[in-house]
Amino acid sequence: MIDDAELVTSQKQVRLPGMPPHQSTQNTPTHKFIRGIRWVRLFAHIAWALTMAAVIFPRVTVITRAHITQRWSAKLLRLLNIVLSIHGAQPHEDARNLIIVSNHVSWLDIFVINAAQPSLFVAKSEIRDWPLAGWLCEKSGTIFVRRTKRSDTGRINDEMRDALATGATVGLFPEGTTTAGDRLLKFHSSLFEPAVANAAIVGPVAVRYLTSEGERNDAAAYHGDIGFSDSIRQIISQKSMIAEITFAPPINAAGITRRQLAQKSEAAIAAILDVPIPDQHQRFGAAGE
Repeated sequence: MIDDAELVTSQKQVRLPGMPPHQSTQNTPTHKFIRGIRWVRLFAHIAWALTMAAVIFPRVTVITRAHITQRWSAKLLRLLNIVLSIHGAQPHEDARNLIIVSNHVSWLDIFVINAAQPSLFVAKSEIRDWPLAGWLCEKSGTIFVRRTKRSDTGRINDEMRDALATGATVGLFPEGTTTAGDRLLKFHSSLFEPAVANAAIVGPVAVRYLTSEGERNDAAAYHGDIGFSDSIRQIISQKSMIAEITFAPPINAAGITRRQLAQKSEAAIAAILDVPIPDQHQRFGAAGE
């Protein structure tokens, strides 16, 4: 856990000159000794998370759990020498009935968003089977969705409604998979059904990873054939990285369809990332429209 001064430092807002060009340059790898220290501190930080999930989380309120998660996530970014850069219309920390929707580049996205706006995430059910990480996600309140079952929508609606009723913010990645951060996939509109059903406020968020020069940094991208351990190793090898999160103006889900809500969110995030709006005829996976 970190103190307030550390949290402010880890959330330092950085305004970079201009937007990153569509190219990638990586930092010179860190020294082997530094990488070793990062690995040790990372394992210790994960051990602390497991302890919190098992001992502390069951005994505290959802709001307290959110504050703890925010501090832990901010500390994780600091351990990896990742500077969090926050921009845009960030919701108030006491915002209620809020659903954060984001593009998806990396497993790091969850912690970047949590460091800025702690949320309970909707995630694919396969994550539950991951060693340690699956258990940790379950204990922290993750809502697991079976993407191949359309009938699962009702259960997700209920769980998201219950989570929102406690004052928690819910987060989801409506693309359904990750990209390199250079494009946006069509959002599955079925994932927006709970937002419509609960007349929630939807906060579109754009996440991207940059070098210190403001160019796109592919080291964090978790897609293709890269394994989880290889992804962590790739991130740890970076001397530094900027995780930029930009909040678009919120969208009121009351009175509009889930398709309209998905399209509005797509357009907002695509504009921030400066990428084309996905073709409306695209279909990815079996998780809905």
